[in-house]
Order: sequence, then structure tokens, then C-alpha cells
Amino acid sequence: MSAETATSPFRLPLIAILRGIRADEALAHVQALVEEGYDAIEIPLNSPGWVNSIGAAARDFGDRVWIGGGTVLRTQNVDTLAALGASFIVTPNTDPAVIRHAVDRGLQVCAGFATPSEAFAALDAGAQMLKLFPASTYGTQHVRALRAVLPPIPLFVVGGITPLTLADYLSAGCTGAGIGSDLYKPGQAVERTRQSARAFKQAYLESKP
Repeated sequence: MSAETATSPFRLPLIAILRGIRADEALAHVQALVEEGYDAIEIPLNSPGWVNSIGAAARDFGDRVWIGGGTVLRTQNVDTLAALGASFIVTPNTDPAVIRHAVDRGLQVCAGFATPSEAFAALDAGAQMLKLFPASTYGTQHVRALRAVLPPIPLFVVGGITPLTLADYLSAGCTGAGIGSDLYKPGQAVERTRQSARAFKQAYLESKP
């Protein structure tokens, strides 16, 4: 199964993860990412003041890009995100109850998984995208094996992805990637986020035939 048969809902299939960002700095970094062509931005729920960050990002940019919450573990979090105007959630694990609730609330779900059993459980619960996590632990051969049995659904890899390794995962059958610590570290300057975003985008574009 090739990645081309699994179309990403995002124009640029790179989910920008701003883990640990503070509410008072979130909008500046989100704006930089939007200016660099990113249209899927995730703020994990273990970030300080995430309610304010996601709410502000959804208010200012939600009509142009996908704003989502990550590390979503509870149905109550789903309700909060829906009220804030988020458009998608990302989970670190496979929890059918959370997935079903998010789908019922009209949110897209990128569900975390590691094994085929977890992947199919997430799909049965209604997940529209899958997230192999942590990708660096499993590697590209795991991706190839998964693609042999998974239906043509968007498959993202998250965890340890760098501009240098991105192409290998894409060639193995991934639709895209979630990019975290190599994109953003808490407290870094907006310009650093912009430079890292450009590097990942360039790596993605160079990987395409």
C-alpha cells in the first residue's frame, strides 16, 4: 500500500507540534508556521495554559488552518477542545472511547498506535488518521509491514523525526509526520521555529518525485 493512496486532509502533511508552549507566546509561533505554509498545528494538552493557547489559535487562524489538541486522553478534554473551536485531536494511545466521542463531536482524530491490533481498534472506533508513536523506536521496516495490512488511511509518524530521516519514512509508506522537539522547544525564539519549519518543509518537498 503506497502513501499516495492515503491522501492527507492537510495540504502540507506535516503536523507542527508546539509542546510546552505558553499561552502568551503561542500566537506568534502559530503565525510563523502559517506563514511558512503549515496548515496543521497541534498544541499538546500537557502544555501550560493550553486552553488559552488553543482557543486563541482557533479564533485567529481556525478559518485558514487546522488547529488541534494533542496528548488527548479523556472525553472531557474532547468536549473542551470542541468548545474552543479545535478541528482535530491527536492521541498518544488507542482509546476507543475517546476516539468515538471525538468523532461524535465532529472532530477529526489522529489516533496513536504501535501495533496492528491497536491500529484496527482505532479505525473501528472511527479514527480518520493514524499516528505511529514513537516512530523512532519502531523504524521504517515497521511502517512497511503496517502498510501491507492497513487500509489506505493517512498514516503519520511521530517521535524522533528529523529533516534527515523524514524522507526514509515517507518512502516506507507514511503519508506525513508529526514534528515536535526538532521543530519547537519551550522558550525558543519565533525565528528558530520558522527556520526549523522551513527545514522540514524543504525535506518534505525534496522527498517528492
